[in-house]
Amino acid sequence: MSDQPKPLPFVYQFIAGAVAGVSELQSSTATGEEAYNSMVDCFRKIVRNEGFSRLYRGIEAPILMEAPKRATKFAANDEWGKFYRNLFGVPKMTQSLSVLTGATAGATEAFVVVPFELVKIRLQDKAQSHKYNGLVDCVRKVVQQEGVLTLYQGLESTMWRHILWNAGYFGCIFQVRELLPKAENKNIRASQSLAPKA
Repeated sequence: MSDQPKPLPFVYQFIAGAVAGVSELQSSTATGEEAYNSMVDCFRKIVRNEGFSRLYRGIEAPILMEAPKRATKFAANDEWGKFYRNLFGVPKMTQSLSVLTGATAGATEAFVVVPFELVKIRLQDKAQSHKYNGLVDCVRKVVQQEGVLTLYQGLESTMWRHILWNAGYFGCIFQVRELLPKAENKNIRASQSLAPKA
């Protein structure tokens, strides 16, 4: 017999790690005025201490990001779909090809998203927000003081987020379209094309 204890199965280790993280969050207390009891308490204290506009500081970046983000997502998905169909000699999309195409489109989309997110975070971060007088000033100062590549800090984690999300998203869209009845006319085809995206 071995003196070494048998390790716990993965499921038990996973649950123990999750519970430990939750209990650590609950046992750690914030100090000063920043302590919030609930989401409503947080909202109330931010408005009282910093003003209503603080809730929307940095909102320009996500708003400006939305159009190029969506355009890149769908255009990249179409282009990567053509590329992979040619590469693998497949005449039409399949479930696995939709997942691969979506993942690659997600990686492409991340390159568009990251600079906007960096600016948003800089404008919303209380420790840094005083340095910038709006979105354009933030971009200008980041590029001048830290270099243009700084706009791509966080690329790897953003890339993984978009790869995983878009793989699932476009994989699901493919599956939903496959389950829809065949369209008999142009109007039905148009509505079926939009339905999975809703």
